[in-house]
Amino acid sequence: MEAQPLRIPVFSPEHEPVGEVELPAAIAGQPPREHLLFEIVKMQMANRRAGTASTKTRAEVRGGGKKPWRQKGTGRARSGSTRSPIWVGGATIFGPRPRSYAYRLPRSARRTALCAALALKQRQGELMVVNDILLPEPKTKRMVEFLSRLELGDNVLVVIHEENPSIERAARNLPRVKVLRSEGLNVYDLLRYRQTLFTQEALRRVSERLGS
Repeated sequence: MEAQPLRIPVFSPEHEPVGEVELPAAIAGQPPREHLLFEIVKMQMANRRAGTASTKTRAEVRGGGKKPWRQKGTGRARSGSTRSPIWVGGATIFGPRPRSYAYRLPRSARRTALCAALALKQRQGELMVVNDILLPEPKTKRMVEFLSRLELGDNVLVVIHEENPSIERAARNLPRVKVLRSEGLNVYDLLRYRQTLFTQEALRRVSERLGS
């Protein structure tokens, strides 16, 4: 049976229903894809690695230019440098070197995973849409009051449709609240935060991008 679009409620900043918005069938009908979500999150985490860990090779360790003792007649093992990897203070064999851990999965897989994550949030009742976010002033207290009125708790991903310094400033001191613009929506953040709050325009833009 072909998946159908889903109508979900839209609320005002005072938590009053003011209408509905359509979630495209490409998102609403997406089945759970646990392994794909795992692969996408693993890719995102790998892409965020700094890759700056570094150890010194034999050519880079300081000292060791002089042969510590003569080759024969001492009763000890032959040795040409005090910076050999088997010496204390010597080089490191096969140690980490600066590198990039980044890789990319196919675009279709990334898109499908994002649809699956959104569908999962909607089925679990963890996705809410508001027609707009209005704060009287860009302060943390006002953001806490706004989220409290919507009964969202303190673990929320807020998705807005365009740059809004006031909203971003009001949320930046809340350790478990993140404000994200719609073009930056990703699987890792969707799964990391318990609740997801969209502005109506942000959900429309995401739906257009994923539902086409």
